[in-house]
Amino acid sequence: MREVRSPYAETTTLRAGEATIERAGQSPRTFPLSRVPELAGLQNSFGALLGGDHASLQAHYRLQADGTRQRWTLTMTPKDAALASKVQSIVLNGRGAELRCIQTRASGNGETQRTLLAGAAQEAAKADDAAALAALCEGAPAR
Repeated sequence: MREVRSPYAETTTLRAGEATIERAGQSPRTFPLSRVPELAGLQNSFGALLGGDHASLQAHYRLQADGTRQRWTLTMTPKDAALASKVQSIVLNGRGAELRCIQTRASGNGETQRTLLAGAAQEAAKADDAAALAALCEGAPAR
């Protein structure tokens, strides 16, 4: 499940081969992931990531790890053309064993969608603008 708060409120849930999108004031929309193969690919990729399936990740992404244990980044660039047409890259940012942020950069417009997790999500209340939220992804404290 993913919850968006800005610029609009939306919850997306992936379950049993379907995606359900809920927005305030609208009826939920549910559709099969087979209609959006790139979304199914993302779901499978995160399953591989959480399961520690390095071989599966390498089969679907070019992987680039940077940083130190205290502040690290894993950049995943899709190999599949259909997914690459929608997603330029997925960047995971962390500190130690904590995954703090998932940044998904769209192909075409290059817009970045940030999902803050763990400590970064807790610190987000202190962030006063987009730059501060981006800094949280990089591991900097909120200002």
